[in-house]
Amino acid sequence: MSGERAAQLEYSEFQAAMLDEEKRRRKAAKIIAVLAHFLGRQDAPAGEVLAGLTVADVGCSAGFIADELAVAGAERTFGLDIDVPGLRKAAGRFGERVRFVCADGEALPFPDGSVDVLVFNHIYEHVVDPDAVVRDMRRVLSDDGVLYLGLGNRLGVVEPHYKLPFLSYLPPAAADRYVRAFGRADNYYERFRTRAGLRRMLSGFHVWDYTFPVLASPERFAGSELFPGTVGRAAKGTLEKAPRAALRALLPVVPTYLWVASKSPRRPLGGPLPQPPEPVRTP
Repeated sequence: MSGERAAQLEYSEFQAAMLDEEKRRRKAAKIIAVLAHFLGRQDAPAGEVLAGLTVADVGCSAGFIADELAVAGAERTFGLDIDVPGLRKAAGRFGERVRFVCADGEALPFPDGSVDVLVFNHIYEHVVDPDAVVRDMRRVLSDDGVLYLGLGNRLGVVEPHYKLPFLSYLPPAAADRYVRAFGRADNYYERFRTRAGLRRMLSGFHVWDYTFPVLASPERFAGSELFPGTVGRAAKGTLEKAPRAALRALLPVVPTYLWVASKSPRRPLGGPLPQPPEPVRTP
């Protein structure tokens, strides 16, 4: 049914990927490596990368990424979600290191300017009003704070949740029929945006794009699983040497963007890369 959307409660109960600990911890390693480069802390010991910082994972579910943020040395770590079963699992395992809170992203339980690092990883397509969530994240982020974003692209050819080509291209009613025809779901809930739409969503921020830096240098960003085998090594080599203009031409159809945003005009402090991060021009 493609009518008004309600919040996705208990997401981990019907999305097994949220409970895949190995995969979630690999994602966390990539997130932490990107943050370390942006903050100029890539040479810090593993347990001190986020030292002295207050960190929050918005959309934490079962808490694996939040736990890794705590292990990376965050002074205080929070995990927030409306997924109550996921939060119970998280608190049972990681509650000594992370404070887990049932909270809506549109009304985060923090004072203005009180969080140094926010993580919002592949969440926006699941929330009812992502613009409202982004506004509240901007409210709670400190003036020098950073926001890590993993963002799916509507124009990515294969939809990541249901593995159906061009699903996210379709209007809601047609997408509902598509997932039902293949027995994947009763309706298609997710709402992706194009790169232009994501730029508009982040219009209150200064944004740097780490998509190609991570893809071209997976070993530096704990992302070696992105390039398995011989074909992967060849792809990595091609990306390392690709002209920047050619990569920019691919940006509209890249399946996932990895962005780091800030309220102030910060620049990445990490060392040189074969494909350096570039600023994203927001409206």
